[in-house]
Amino acid sequence: MNESYVTLQGWVGGDVDLRDVGETQCASFRVGSTPRYLRNGSWVDGQTSWFTVNCWRGLARNVKESLQRGDAVVVHGRVRVDVWEREDKSSSVSWIIDATFVGHDLNRGTSSFVKTARSGRDPRENEAVREMVHAYEPDGPQLDSAGEVRTDPTAA
Repeated sequence: MNESYVTLQGWVGGDVDLRDVGETQCASFRVGSTPRYLRNGSWVDGQTSWFTVNCWRGLARNVKESLQRGDAVVVHGRVRVDVWEREDKSSSVSWIIDATFVGHDLNRGTSSFVKTARSGRDPRENEAVREMVHAYEPDGPQLDSAGEVRTDPTAA
């Protein structure tokens, strides 16, 4: 499958919307990105492009807690185009980014990072899991060429 990934810089254009989708959560927000060009010795703004950014699971919760309207962000993710028909029968195009990561753009300001607490216990702390893992011989059983356990460990 051919998938295209993009990295873009822009500004959060509205509030982050967090919703439940089946068993998980999705956060969505819009990013506006305006290119600047040097024309005749002066910087001028180009046309603003708008992208809808979707974030899933833990990223969704962290984005909801971290971003607000007007924040400068950097977004990286899989891009797709959604073409749809308006009520007046004209077609419209939306650019959607399924984000892999989202962060504040530190070229535009400062940020503070707070690591999220791990949910649930680490399975290595579970005694039953530890017993199961350590119940096997460190080298494992010897297998023959067919993948069967060799009954005679001296046989090659």
